Amino acid sequence: MNLLRTATTLFIVAAYFTSFSQESGALEGIQIHGNFDLYAQQYNEDSIIGANAVPEKSGINAFTNLIISKGKFSAGIRVESYLPPVQGFDNRYGNQSVGVPFRYASFSQEGLEITAGNFYEQYGSGLLLRSYEARGLGLDNAFDGLRVRYSPYKGLYLKGLVGNQRYYWDKGDGTVRALDGEVQFNELISKLETSKFRLSIGGSFVSKYQAQPTGASLELPENVAGWSGRAQLNYEGISLLAEYARKMNDPNKSNHYIYRPGQGLFASATYSQKGFGINLSAKTIDNMEFRSDREAGFNDLFINYLPALTRQHTYNLAATLYPYATQPNGEIGFQSDISYKIKKGSKVGGKYGTTIMLNASWINSLKRSYISDANGDTATALLEDFVYLNEDPGREGYTTSLFKASNEVLYRDVNIEVARKFNKAFKLKLSYIYLDYNIFVIQNKVSPNVITHIAVVEGLNKLSKKHSIRWEFQHMLTEQDQGDWIFGLVEYAYSPHWIVSVLNQYNYGNKNKDLRVNYPTAQVVYVYNANRISLGYGRQRAGIFCIGGVCRNVPAANAVTLAITSSF
Repeated sequence: MNLLRTATTLFIVAAYFTSFSQESGALEGIQIHGNFDLYAQQYNEDSIIGANAVPEKSGINAFTNLIISKGKFSAGIRVESYLPPVQGFDNRYGNQSVGVPFRYASFSQEGLEITAGNFYEQYGSGLLLRSYEARGLGLDNAFDGLRVRYSPYKGLYLKGLVGNQRYYWDKGDGTVRALDGEVQFNELISKLETSKFRLSIGGSFVSKYQAQPTGASLELPENVAGWSGRAQLNYEGISLLAEYARKMNDPNKSNHYIYRPGQGLFASATYSQKGFGINLSAKTIDNMEFRSDREAGFNDLFINYLPALTRQHTYNLAATLYPYATQPNGEIGFQSDISYKIKKGSKVGGKYGTTIMLNASWINSLKRSYISDANGDTATALLEDFVYLNEDPGREGYTTSLFKASNEVLYRDVNIEVARKFNKAFKLKLSYIYLDYNIFVIQNKVSPNVITHIAVVEGLNKLSKKHSIRWEFQHMLTEQDQGDWIFGLVEYAYSPHWIVSVLNQYNYGNKNKDLRVNYPTAQVVYVYNANRISLGYGRQRAGIFCIGGVCRNVPAANAVTLAITSSF
C-alpha cells in the first residue's frame, strides 16, 4: 500500500502542476510527464502443476517515473517497489521494499549534452556496450555516473561515459569507462546530402576496472578493455551493416577463468521494395561475455548485449516452451527473413492480396581444439563445450576460429506464415514452425535435442464496427521432453475499451500421465486513453521467458494477476 500511496501522490502532483501550468501560466515552459506500471499476483497452492505455497501469498512489482523538463534542462526519478517481488524475479529485489534506484539530471546546449546520475546507453549494435531495462526479465543494468554527448559538426557524433552499473538496490564493484564516435558522411559533407548512397562508420572503446580480489589463487587483470568498429551503407532499398568487436582476456566465473581474448562479428544485408523484402544476418561470438564484475551470474552486470539471431515468436507454444538463449561463450548463427505479398486482385492473391513470410535460423556451437597440459590431460566443463586448465601456462583452454562451426546443433528454426484478408470482416493466418532445440545446453535438461512441429491457425472476425473476435489454435508434435501440446484462445474486443479473453494449453502428450495437465487462464482488459488495466486468473506453466535471447526462469503458479499501466 505504501507504493500505491507514493505512486498516486506523484501522479496527482504531476497532473496538478501540469494543469496549473496550462491554466495559469505560472509554470510556463515546464513540462511534467511520466508513467506508472504495476504487476501483481495473488498465489494459490496447486500441487498438480508444482506451484508450492508462497508464504507472503502475493507479489508486487511497481514502478513510477516522473520527468520534469524546461528548455535545456531535464531531470527525473523512478520509484520502484517490490512487496515482495513477483515469483520468478530475483529475490534480491526484495532486500528493499521501496526505493529510488534511478535518478538523473541532464543539460543540453549547442550540440553538447551532459547527464549526471543514472542513464542507459548503446554503442553500435551493442556487441561491446549496451545498458537497458527489460522489465519483464527483471533486468536493469543502468549506469550510475556521468555521460557526455557532443556533436562539434553536423554528421560527427561523440560519446563518453564513466560509471558503475546497477546491481539490484546497489551498484556493482566494477567501474566502466567508454568512448564512441560515429561519422555520418551524408550529413558531414554537404555535396552528399541528397545522394542515394548513405554511409556511416563508427568505433568504440570500452574498459572496466575491478580490483584484484584478496587472496586470489590466480593473477586476475584489474583492467579489461575492448574495442569495436562498424560501418553501414544504404542505397535505395539496400542496406548493409557490419560490426566487429574484440575484448582482452577476461577471466571470469562464466568462462572458468581462462585467459583467452574474446571476439564477435555481426553482419546483416537487407533489400526491400514494394511487396518484397529480404534480410540475411550472421553472427559469430567467442568468449564475449563482458560484465563489470567477474563473479556475476544470471543477467547481472552485463556491459554488452549479444542478440539472438532467431525470430521472436509471438505464438504461445513456440515462444514459451523452447525460446533460444544466446550462448556468449561461443556460437555461430545465421538468419534469413523473406516477405512477399501477392498482388491484390490476382487469382492467387485475392481481392486484398496475400502475404507470405518465410524465416529460418541456424545456430551451432564453435569448433574448438583443446589445449592439453604438460601431462596431456584436459578437463571439460559439464555444461559448456570448452576447457579450463589449471596447469596450462597460458590458461587459454582452447583455440578456435570465428568461422568454424562444430557439429553440435544449438538451434534450428524454420517457419512459414501465410496471411490473407478474405473480406472486410474476416482475416486468416496459417503458420508452420519447425524447431530443433538443444535443451541440454539452453535449459540444462538432460535430454536429446527437442524436435518439434507446430501448426497455428489464427482468425479475426469483425462482427461490427466495435465488436470483433480473434481466435487461435496451436498444435505441437514432439517425441522429446514433455511431448505434445495443444493451445486454444478466444478473444472478444469491444472497441475501444474492453477486451475479454480465455485460453488454455494442454500437455496431452506427456509420457507421464500424471503430468497431462491443463493450464487455463481468463483475462479482462480495460483501456481508456493512456490507462490500461488487466485482471486475470489461471495457471502459469513453469519454464523460461526470453526476450531477444536473454531469459529468466518462470516458476509454476496458480494466481490472480493484476496489471496496471498509465502515462501522463
